[in-house]
Amino acid sequence: EAIRQRVVTARLRQRDRLKDSGVHSNSGMSKKQIDSLCALDSAGSALLHTAMERMQLSARAFDKILKIGRTIADLEGVENIKDTHLAEAIQYRSLDRKAWRQQKPP
Repeated sequence: EAIRQRVVTARLRQRDRLKDSGVHSNSGMSKKQIDSLCALDSAGSALLHTAMERMQLSARAFDKILKIGRTIADLEGVENIKDTHLAEAIQYRSLDRKAWRQQKPP
């Protein structure tokens, strides 16, 4: 029940933030919305750029990580995306890539 309430609250935060945009959740944000609603501090920016270089991620992956980081911040109930939110989002991306490599035929 506690997890359900966190999700409901996060969805309400997203809906309020995006209310006049025609988008209802972070996953539907455009590049322009990502740029304006997913601002990072210097630590978060450095972490994300380092991950992009080391993991050789695309610009599309960069945007997805920001959207996921925004959602993690919403679940935590904070306004700004922190480096801890980005680290968690990057970790999910890393796990996703490992799973994809395991599913591909040799």
